[in-house]
Amino acid sequence: MSKIDCIAALKALGELSRLRIMRLLLNERVGVNAISERLGMSQYNVSKHLRILREAGLLEVERQGKQRLYGVIPSLKSQLAANKNVLELGCCTFWFDQLPK
Repeated sequence: MSKIDCIAALKALGELSRLRIMRLLLNERVGVNAISERLGMSQYNVSKHLRILREAGLLEVERQGKQRLYGVIPSLKSQLAANKNVLELGCCTFWFDQLPK
């Protein structure tokens, strides 16, 4: 897996709403509207959080017609699968199976 920048990842994962979004996106690719509905957040806030997660290199975007579907990058999913849902950044560790709902 390409190295994830520790500072960018900490900034992105250091906020509860973004952790909730990551938990959802680990299981499936979803659009902004669906994330907004499932997590009870405004579309504006979801979009803002997705931008931060994407800029940190944790998410990718796939266009499907007019809709954009967001998902966790495949290399991160592979690392989490191989390490029992643990992301080791070197400076800290995130247990993705213990993320808040």
